[in-house]
Amino acid sequence: MNNPLRIIGILLIVLGLVALAYQGITYTKSEKVLEVGPITATKETKKTIPLPPVLGGVALLGGVVLLVASSSRRP
Repeated sequence: MNNPLRIIGILLIVLGLVALAYQGITYTKSEKVLEVGPITATKETKKTIPLPPVLGGVALLGGVVLLVASSSRRP
């Protein structure tokens, strides 16, 4: 049986590495600018939610700590 701390630790390590690699989440937002009958004009804008490197580092460190703690608790 897998230990829940071990699974959470692995997830935190993966999320920390992804946050350090990409340093932000980018998405595209569509907005209707003009709608005249069947003709519609839309505008697409790219927005980025920045992720500070400290957040990735903390997640990575927390995952390592949980992984070490789960392996030391094994009977």
